Amino acid sequence: MKAFISAKNISVADNVIIASSTFSRVMGLMFKTEMNSAEGLLIEPCNSIHTCFMKIPIDVLFINKKNEIVYIIKNMKPWRFSSIYLKSKKVLELNAGTIGDNVCVGDKLEFVDV
Repeated sequence: MKAFISAKNISVADNVIIASSTFSRVMGLMFKTEMNSAEGLLIEPCNSIHTCFMKIPIDVLFINKKNEIVYIIKNMKPWRFSSIYLKSKKVLELNAGTIGDNVCVGDKLEFVDV
């Protein structure tokens, strides 16, 4: 699946994997040693995350039910915990450095199968 912001013509990730089962949501990106800039993990439902047992920093987009970004964390290091964002219904985890200054709270993400 691909994630992008069509209003700004920005591709966020070309290869998004969905984590919707309990096991896949708990595992997330734990123990992953690398991630390229085109990869992402969409965790749903989700309103907070941790980076325990992770080996790489990540950029994080918290997304509401309308696919609008409600909060952004850039370069979240391993062994950290996010706050709980009650408006968030899903989270998109990306390689650190993926989210530039042109991606903002309020932007609407679109997801399409490719």
